[in-house]
Amino acid sequence: MKILLLGSTGSIGKSTLNCVRRFKDSFELAGLTVNNNIEDLAVQVDEFSVSSVCVCSEEAAEDARKMLPSIIKIFKGKKGLEDIVNETDFDILLNALVGAVGFRPTVAALKRKKRVALANKESLVIGGEIISSLLKEGYGELIPVDSEHSAILQCLNGEDPEAIESITITASGGPFRNKNIEHFNTITPKEALNHPTWSMGNKITIDSSTLINKGFEVIEAHYLFKLPYDRLHVMIHPQSIIHSMVTFQDGAVMAQCGVPDMELPIQYALSYPKRLPIMGTRLDLVETGSLTFAEPDFNRFPCLKLCIEAGKQGGTLTTVLNAANEIAVQQFLKGGISFNQIAEVIGQALNKHQNQKVGTVEQIEEIDALTRNQVLKSIKDIKH
Repeated sequence: MKILLLGSTGSIGKSTLNCVRRFKDSFELAGLTVNNNIEDLAVQVDEFSVSSVCVCSEEAAEDARKMLPSIIKIFKGKKGLEDIVNETDFDILLNALVGAVGFRPTVAALKRKKRVALANKESLVIGGEIISSLLKEGYGELIPVDSEHSAILQCLNGEDPEAIESITITASGGPFRNKNIEHFNTITPKEALNHPTWSMGNKITIDSSTLINKGFEVIEAHYLFKLPYDRLHVMIHPQSIIHSMVTFQDGAVMAQCGVPDMELPIQYALSYPKRLPIMGTRLDLVETGSLTFAEPDFNRFPCLKLCIEAGKQGGTLTTVLNAANEIAVQQFLKGGISFNQIAEVIGQALNKHQNQKVGTVEQIEEIDALTRNQVLKSIKDIKH
């Protein structure tokens, strides 16, 4: 199987490369994409002998041309992400991009009737209705890579979807689940980037600290498993051993458990429905000891509440949600706003937006760009 890997130098990308190394006879890489990490890209190109790459940064693309063999085809910029999907021979697209930039490549791959192993939450958050329509019309296949949605998929393997009563998505709670809420306004980027369980990129780690990532995952689950929001729940589970649970109409609850390691859901998405072996640490429940659970506190995590409310309303509101969050996180990491102001900025953007029915990719992109500009302006006003 030929894999086109978008985001090869991030944590998901590097774990995907481990899966390819593990099963060289089953998988090969058709192409790789990075933002601007040309040094790591050059090493990957040499190891995996890919013929096509995309460098999202225009400046870095020039450096790539100098460093990579002349036989390598180089795409560049945001448009290059869509072009490499349309012009490369592959069987599976593994989309490990972060942010709305991952949406168009997902759509392009589905239109080519390819399997999409999706780690890019934003594809479904901003364009779930469009993607659902494509899948319903027989375009491609979508397999989740997120550990939570992979867990749900595994629990549902062989089950009748009509028998599902509810789905529970677990969350570690991030670094601030026990922090005094009165001190949230003093949280620094360094503190927010110190996740207790997972090693991830900066943006995703901040999303985990605000729990907006769980809100995104609820929206994803709505589209992936066709359940209304009142049957989708979030539960705080600090040990991150149970990745998600499915409750059936007869009262049975099925949970997928395992040590916190992304290689399992990545490999499962690539080999689905088969299971391939992974040597490594196994779950030892005796060593783990007790497992604890709690309801999420919306006062502590207002971003989670904003997310679920936007998801319920649907339309273009979730595009605004994601765009506002991306800008707010960028500004927080730069010291432009406080941790508490992330939710304030998102809430203001949602309140100002006149919701529309989703129609086209272009419509989503226009609203995305408009929201980013408006949020940046509002943040400048806050600072003055």
